[in-house]
Amino acid sequence: MKKVYASAEDALEGVLHDGMLIAAGGFGLCGIPEMLIDALVKSGVKDLTVASNNCGVDGFGLGKLLETRQIRKMMSSYVGENAEFMRQYLSGELELEFNPQGTLAERMRAAGAGIPGFYTKTGVGTVIAEGKEHKDFDGETYILERGIFADLSIVKAWKADDTGNLVFRKTARNFNPPAAMCGKICVAEVEEIVPRGSLDPDMIHVPGIYVHRIIQGQHEKRIEQRTTRKKETA
Repeated sequence: MKKVYASAEDALEGVLHDGMLIAAGGFGLCGIPEMLIDALVKSGVKDLTVASNNCGVDGFGLGKLLETRQIRKMMSSYVGENAEFMRQYLSGELELEFNPQGTLAERMRAAGAGIPGFYTKTGVGTVIAEGKEHKDFDGETYILERGIFADLSIVKAWKADDTGNLVFRKTARNFNPPAAMCGKICVAEVEEIVPRGSLDPDMIHVPGIYVHRIIQGQHEKRIEQRTTRKKETA
């Protein structure tokens, strides 16, 4: 089965449709599938629901899809750093489903494992629990959270082989593994495609069975928050 494609546009051909649910890896601007996001912008696909920790920043990452009004709903745990997100949400143009960060990650991971739902204490007694099934276990109350079964997963990895085995680098791993697992189709962009058999099996973070298409490219790797200190003087 051919998994390596020449470009992001080629890798998404025949996959996109209006109203689809997309799971996107990344945390802030770290480990985001920026090439695939640009291809989504160019495609014009609309009315998207996107499950991702956040929505990038103004003018970069998933923020580009906000500017083109291609996102109808976000399923996120953090919505800071993006003025356009705030404007659209407060004006009623963008639907938002808040998730505690660990719950969001587990909803993706659970779907990848074929689990339709799970109970968690996180959110009990808050607005997160409104409208959700409550159940007591050993005297403690839990709420039911549903797995996120996405139509498409888009992720960013450090290395891959041509069978789709993925390796992430340090904190860029973040939401990428659970996001990769929960999509009916997973498209990964990577910095390097290495020969089959060259990856240490113990170091593979996402097995190729979850990954359907791969592209390789150069990435901008912006810094979201740059912190510096004053130069010390003698």
